[in-house]
Amino acid sequence: MARVFLLLALCVLPALARPARPGRNPFMVQGSVYCDTCLAGFETSKTTYIAGAKVRLECRDRKTQDLVYSKEGTTDSAGKYSMTVDEDHKDQICDIMLVSSPRKDCKSPSAGRDRARVILTNNNGLVSTTRYANSMGFMAARPMSGCTELLRLYQEDED
Repeated sequence: MARVFLLLALCVLPALARPARPGRNPFMVQGSVYCDTCLAGFETSKTTYIAGAKVRLECRDRKTQDLVYSKEGTTDSAGKYSMTVDEDHKDQICDIMLVSSPRKDCKSPSAGRDRARVILTNNNGLVSTTRYANSMGFMAARPMSGCTELLRLYQEDED
């Protein structure tokens, strides 16, 4: 009888402990945060990148919208961030969003560019565990000099 319990314990306990362990190949989420110095709504040649900006990754249950996972990060001197995520978030919706900017002249999040969706699962055909999020931006309080000419150049290229 003791052998049966021992055998059962050796077979069942590792199976129960497996879901509690983090994934062996963690995901790396990378992206950048910029200041839209021309108030264009997108990155231009006059765009500057923000060091020390705070971003947050949130994963929510697809059906209930309950928060399942959250992690914060900060951009480096080049305005880039990198976050390690150990868990596979399978069917959850994960977004990176802007939290704050250290620049007083560039604090307002740009509408439509204040969050980016990332897919954090291995069940999607991607071989790499690195996930690249779209750039996110804050709007400058006032456009810098030379922006009118730059935006005029963008409009000329559209014709």
